[in-house]
Amino acid sequence: MDLDPLIHAPTRLQIVSLLAAAEEAEFGFVRDTLGISDSVLSKHGSALESAGYVRIRKGHVGKRPKTWFRLTEVGRAAFTLYVRDLQTIVSASGLSLVPEES
Repeated sequence: MDLDPLIHAPTRLQIVSLLAAAEEAEFGFVRDTLGISDSVLSKHGSALESAGYVRIRKGHVGKRPKTWFRLTEVGRAAFTLYVRDLQTIVSASGLSLVPEES
């Protein structure tokens, strides 16, 4: 079993994880939440879009240009498989991805 290399990159994993919990997220929200630069988000967003994992929508709010990200069904399925594979790998060690409360 190989983890999806496109999702496995730390910044892309953060982007996909954030988008998995939302219907759609505005560029500035994703950038600020993850603490990354515009150029880093643009680069990784484009890579995810090229793979069909993310849909990028551009529009305007008033006169201001805005960009929104949405995880596609393909992206959601890939992320679900990634998490399942990661859980399988971790469970083989006897550890849990969810820490036990003390």
